[in-house]
Amino acid sequence: MARITLDRPGRLNAMDLRMHEELALVWDDFEQDGDLWVAVLTGAGDRSFSVGQDLKELSERVHAGTAEPSTFGSRGKPGWPRLTERFDLCKPVIARVNGYAYGGGFELALACDVIVAAEHATFALPEAKLGLMAGAGGVFRLIRQAPYRAALGYLLSGRSMTAARACELGLVNEVVSPERLDECVDSWVEDILRCAPLSVRAIKEAAAASLTMPLEDAFRTRFVWEEKRMHSADAKEGPLAFVEKRPPEWSGR
Repeated sequence: MARITLDRPGRLNAMDLRMHEELALVWDDFEQDGDLWVAVLTGAGDRSFSVGQDLKELSERVHAGTAEPSTFGSRGKPGWPRLTERFDLCKPVIARVNGYAYGGGFELALACDVIVAAEHATFALPEAKLGLMAGAGGVFRLIRQAPYRAALGYLLSGRSMTAARACELGLVNEVVSPERLDECVDSWVEDILRCAPLSVRAIKEAAAASLTMPLEDAFRTRFVWEEKRMHSADAKEGPLAFVEKRPPEWSGR
């Protein structure tokens, strides 16, 4: 299991260009390491998951005349492809949200598979207030993951939502007290690690890829990780372990 921490607490874990560069290497390692089956992404300290783009750094580039127009995606920018665009990453990622998840921070959380939030966490995509765009997928993911009218209201107004409201909208899996945050995250990690890793990856891939497919097309599609799972040793190990009343020994192969 990988624990990944956005570590700029003095800046509420705002993401500068250096952080994006370092995160790309971290995600590459996670994706390629066969011994890492799940990741937990969080922010340092107890005030913020991440408040998104470092606007101080951006303003400095604006004054220097080096800030280029930006829109959706990070191609050609430091850290590409960022987590928000790693569409083929089929290992599960859990967001441990311990405070503000604003702008790009909220977009990072929305790109994760499970979100566990502390009661004091708040979420927002305030880009419209800044003349910007939630270009790391916030527009696209929020409108898919929450009811349309609710999502559009938050996007158009830049309003923030509490962790409880995010949970009501289905954006967050669990909301707990700050004291129970690690315990809750660990329980999700443990439950996922009890499952066959190839099954988990195949489920994530099929669920994400089929989201906008007609149901008939989804049944006909051959998914990469499902092909690996169906021919794996683990596909035999699971039923055998169940019948023999013992814990399965997953190989991931």
